[in-house]
Amino acid sequence: MAEELHRIANRPPQERADAARNRQRVLTAAAGLFAEHGVDGVTMDAVAQAAGVGKGTVFRRFGDKSGLVVALLDERERELQEAVLSGPPPLGPEAPDKERMLAFLGAYVDYLAEHLELIRLSETAAPGARYRIGAYHFWHRHLAIHCTGAADPDHLAHALLAVVDADLNAALREAGYSWERLRAGVCELAERVLA
Repeated sequence: MAEELHRIANRPPQERADAARNRQRVLTAAAGLFAEHGVDGVTMDAVAQAAGVGKGTVFRRFGDKSGLVVALLDERERELQEAVLSGPPPLGPEAPDKERMLAFLGAYVDYLAEHLELIRLSETAAPGARYRIGAYHFWHRHLAIHCTGAADPDHLAHALLAVVDADLNAALREAGYSWERLRAGVCELAERVLA
């Protein structure tokens, strides 16, 4: 099962060393500026200047701010993927299926809460972009693998992600949304279904 997740993990393509360095500099600069000024308060010119690259480099690589945000989200999701693939239990290997699944659901909700402003921009600029990146398919398969005992693991994995996404859409619309309520609710649902 772990081999399957490693195989479907969306690895970035190999690139020239200088291109990889510039990409990382841009993403690091963007993350810092977004954290300091908010996504709306940052221009692509400011990102290029903070990264020490030409703005043409940023525009060619990412297209626009939404493309930059999607790349930044993809990088953050890769970090969560690595924790799932090789991190410590209960999120990583070596934990029982149910524990891993509940740990993942909690970590995924935390990830969404932490990156809500980025997700908001990625969704308004390119609706559904989050669902097209490889990480989202990875999450679905990860849940299905660990939904042992369920009558239809793929359906359950899809349903659990749908619950999270429905609440994410509410969070995108409502200020002061309760992430703790979502975290508890989706984990309680998973517990009930797998009992």
